[in-house]
Amino acid sequence: MKTPFAWDYYSDQPAIIRDKALKRQMRRSALPSLIKTFLIALLMLPIAFLITYFLPRKKITGKEFFGMGVNLDKEPNTTPYLIEELGVKKLLIRIPLWEMEKLSEYVRFIQTFKDKHITVALLQDREHITSATMTKDHLTQIFEALNGICDTYIVGSTINRAKWGFFSVNEYLNFYAVAYQLKKEYFPHLKLIGSNVIDFELHYTAHTLFHLQNIRFDALGSLLYVDRRGAPENTQMGFNLLSKINLIDALIRLSPKTSNELIITETNWPIKNTAPYAPTSEHECVSEEDYAHFMVRYHLIAFASQKVSCVYWHQLIATGYGLIDNREGIRKRHAFEAYKTMLSHLSDTKFIRYRQTKNEHLLICSTPRGHLHITWTLTSAPIYTYKATA
Repeated sequence: MKTPFAWDYYSDQPAIIRDKALKRQMRRSALPSLIKTFLIALLMLPIAFLITYFLPRKKITGKEFFGMGVNLDKEPNTTPYLIEELGVKKLLIRIPLWEMEKLSEYVRFIQTFKDKHITVALLQDREHITSATMTKDHLTQIFEALNGICDTYIVGSTINRAKWGFFSVNEYLNFYAVAYQLKKEYFPHLKLIGSNVIDFELHYTAHTLFHLQNIRFDALGSLLYVDRRGAPENTQMGFNLLSKINLIDALIRLSPKTSNELIITETNWPIKNTAPYAPTSEHECVSEEDYAHFMVRYHLIAFASQKVSCVYWHQLIATGYGLIDNREGIRKRHAFEAYKTMLSHLSDTKFIRYRQTKNEHLLICSTPRGHLHITWTLTSAPIYTYKATA
């Protein structure tokens, strides 16, 4: 029997579920959880919005802020050399739970990255969502295989999209609970990141942060894409990237179910003329030049918020949305050099000030080389300028 849940190897995500009857059936069965999601959001989102403007910034430095996604199935022999050239120190590597027969390959791949902080994203399928026994067994195998190599895990991905297998927040919380119980009983040193809602759909995030289950996140992960709005400065329902981050941060600070840490575990822009590799329609795709500009500005704004501890760019090698196109060998896009330049300036910075006017953005940071002033507009690339400190 053909499963309604299939993987699209071009865009590295599940294919759209074509069985509409199944989707309706599953949504009906999840109705109590969906009602709970609505009611929690109705209560908590206005409170979070009201306190947003009173919450202080944290102290986040450039040393820990930059992360990059890499995949086993994307040029595994070349990737370590490209990462060294890029200079990034934090990596995110996906392990699909339906590929347990390849666990030893994933372990060897992870071990090729020397002196890097590795975060593993555990991708679910419907079978693991519905079988706590299987999930417990496979998570145990992964945690044991990577003991001493990796202690940070993203548990589940894209929980608010049916094609990823979840039909309600309650299903996700039950799935996460398996990993959390293993941590409590056998792996107390692990850092578990949830809830990994994609896009600006805070009603789902609110439900994952306010509930009665005996589970807790060590950090909140968010797949905070803004690509459908174009530039990161553009708004959705009145919120631009910075105000979206501020609102998510407010929810985190209100919640007893997570530590006070926000990690953007995935974001990018799809690139024009790369179908079927692009993860969206051509309408949302941008040119390679805009991709590079938007990528850098996304990082600068997220860093300026001082409320995001790390941004993991998705990802290094991907024809439809990566820094490198590997259809015909390794072709570094302009974004590769733009990321490399950004990292060379910001990897040792401390935030001082951010100012936005109608036409210009200014980010000021301290560095061992003096004060770094970064300016940009919606029509020009960022300019990095150093000024001597007094």
